[in-house]
Amino acid sequence: MSKKIMIVDDDPAITKYLETLFTDNGYETCVAVDGKKAIDVYNAEKPDLITLDLEMPEEWGPRFFRKVSKSKGFNTPVIVISGLSSTKYSIPKAAAIFGKPFDAQKLVEKVSDLLS
Repeated sequence: MSKKIMIVDDDPAITKYLETLFTDNGYETCVAVDGKKAIDVYNAEKPDLITLDLEMPEEWGPRFFRKVSKSKGFNTPVIVISGLSSTKYSIPKAAAIFGKPFDAQKLVEKVSDLLS
C-alpha cells in the first residue's frame, strides 16, 4: 500500500506540480487549497505526510498546523514549502523547510527518508 501525501497550497500550479512529482514517485496524494479546508481533508484522508504552504487565503498554514497538531495521536511529519523568506511564521516542529522555488529531487529524497 502506497503512502499518502497531503498537499496544502493555494497555488494551483504548485499543487499540480507536487501531485505529479509525488505520484510519479509512487505516492498517493490529496490536496487542500487553504488551511481551513485542510482540516477536513486531513480528517477524511489521514495522510502519512503533509506538505504545507504558510501564506494562504482563509487560513494560514501555521494556524492549520496548530489545530491539526492538537488532534489525538497526531504525529504526521510536516514539510513546509513556502515563498516566505522569514522563518518567523514557520512551523517549529517541521520535519523540513523548503523555500520556493525548491529542488524537486531534494524534496523527494526528504519525503522518502521520512516515509521509509
